[in-house]
Amino acid sequence: MTDASIVIACHTERRWASLLAAIASAHEQSLPSLQVIVAVDNNPSLSRRLRAEVDMVEVVDHSGIPGASGTRNAGAARAQSPLLAFLDDDVRAHPDWLAELLAPFTDPDVVGTGGRTLPAWQGREPSWFPSEFGWVVGASYTGLPTSRAPIRNVWSENMAVRRRVFEAVGGFRPGFGKHGVTSRPEDTDLCLRISAGTPGARWFYVPTAVVEHVVPLDRSTLRFFLHRCYAEGAGKLDLSGYHGAEALDAEREFLRRTVPHGVARHLRDGDGARALTILAGTVAVGLGALTTLARSRSKR
Repeated sequence: MTDASIVIACHTERRWASLLAAIASAHEQSLPSLQVIVAVDNNPSLSRRLRAEVDMVEVVDHSGIPGASGTRNAGAARAQSPLLAFLDDDVRAHPDWLAELLAPFTDPDVVGTGGRTLPAWQGREPSWFPSEFGWVVGASYTGLPTSRAPIRNVWSENMAVRRRVFEAVGGFRPGFGKHGVTSRPEDTDLCLRISAGTPGARWFYVPTAVVEHVVPLDRSTLRFFLHRCYAEGAGKLDLSGYHGAEALDAEREFLRRTVPHGVARHLRDGDGARALTILAGTVAVGLGALTTLARSRSKR
């Protein structure tokens, strides 16, 4: 048994099968957790079903501002362990996920870690989809470190954090995150706030801490890809409103290095479709940011 509590956020019975798979994977860890907490976002019917049909979990109801941020906070408030590990209701953790994710915490300066997320396509992976844009479907992407390394931020479907620093900043920012068609980077925001408030704080990316993230058929389309890129641009601009332009240094590095290298690589391999998709996605990100900037200025 280890001093970690696993928190799984959920909100709809439409993901019942994947939620059960996420819970099962949490219980099947080679390094067992102290608790598995399932936090339910404003859905009493789902809470009742969980309590009636699923054993060995603590079910927590979130009735505040809808969204993943408040739901994860509600689950974290029930945790008894000094370390919090987060999964989503549409991911499945590999058996050594928790052991690998927690290994860096032997260093007292490490405040949090995040692992590698593989896309679990429910159909065939689109031939035009570039791995550099894996984040579009909630997966790790080409350009991330290939071995354990410091990183600015990790991602909430596959992360661990010290509970004391999480609580010190008030957890995820309520109302700031992914809800409906809105996509704001609540995980990046959390990492930045913790780093700013904790001298010497370090986050680590741990690619050996692996989960698989379900990618349904409706997220395998070019239409979804472009909409998600647009939303990412808008969300990152909102993030800079809280943390300043310097908060987007990692995104600028992505544009400077990963995008041109990806385009060149795919063209060299004779894969023009993936190269064009990278360019289209980059344009969509820019449009999302510019549109959000124009709207914010018009309200002043």
